[in-house]
Amino acid sequence: MNLADLNKVALAMVAPGKGLLAADESSGTIKKRFDAINVVSTEESRRDYREMLFRSDEAMKQCISGVILYDETIWQNAADGTPLIKLIEQSGAIPGIKVDEGTQALANSPGELVTTGLDKLAGRLEKYYAQGARFAKWRAVIDISGADIPSRTAIHVNAHALARYAALCQAAQIVPIVEPEVLMDGDHDIDRCYAVTQRVLNKTFHELRIQRVALEGMILKPNMVIAGKKSPKQASIGEVAEKTIRLLKTCVPAVVPGIAFLSGGQSDEDATAHLDAMNKIGGLPWPLTFSYGRALQAAPQKAWSGKVENVAASQRAFTHRARMNSLASKGEWKADLETRKAS
Repeated sequence: MNLADLNKVALAMVAPGKGLLAADESSGTIKKRFDAINVVSTEESRRDYREMLFRSDEAMKQCISGVILYDETIWQNAADGTPLIKLIEQSGAIPGIKVDEGTQALANSPGELVTTGLDKLAGRLEKYYAQGARFAKWRAVIDISGADIPSRTAIHVNAHALARYAALCQAAQIVPIVEPEVLMDGDHDIDRCYAVTQRVLNKTFHELRIQRVALEGMILKPNMVIAGKKSPKQASIGEVAEKTIRLLKTCVPAVVPGIAFLSGGQSDEDATAHLDAMNKIGGLPWPLTFSYGRALQAAPQKAWSGKVENVAASQRAFTHRARMNSLASKGEWKADLETRKAS
């Protein structure tokens, strides 16, 4: 492991004013997104859609530091024969790859999940590195439900898997994105989210240390501290920002190169506003940026709707969302900028 090189890549992933595009939807997930815009999900349509994003020059060159790819995408060529991974590199962004294989039911823990994919991961990482991937992502899913979920078991096994994945990545000279996601799907309030996320982050960093993961060569991708979607008591932007910052300062070592938040089902503008509010607080030991999927792609997907004549409009929508989050990563976003869309 060359830690200096890993650290260099990690710092580039959280460069000022830039963040990550999560374009790593599984075939099943992107089919659901395409169904919503009446587009048939085929290998070609998925390729065309992602190529359109990667050819959005202004967004990619000015706002995107790296792209998380799905296994299908990293091997695909653009319509003109150019490897998609080369389009990303030509924009100045870093190619990355999602390496987990989804979730399965956790034995003896009804209603809880564990992420799979550690088997043969070392060999897959070697192939991804040869193809050009310089970072990877593994998502652990932690639900909040009732008084007993998440269980200690679910937190432990998912944190252990994250740490094992991270160690394998660094051995393959790939920067791991460590993503322990506490879901916002329930009816819990923001204080329950805070307590659960604190448990999850503390356990994750404990396991990372046990696995001898070099914290200087990783990126953390956490959820924000936020109330569940079904909670009757929703927190303000300021409260989300303050509690998320307080929690991160408590749990995340300063040596971590950066934090790139997931959007977790927030609306486009909420994800931007929360990130901006945190950066306006300032005084942080690490840069805070974005690693968004839906919060960057929902608008361009709707604008595109699978039609060639809509490509330019879709790229403008993507560029606008990328620019808004770029500003938020510097604490320079304002709500009225949302109406000033790219022309």
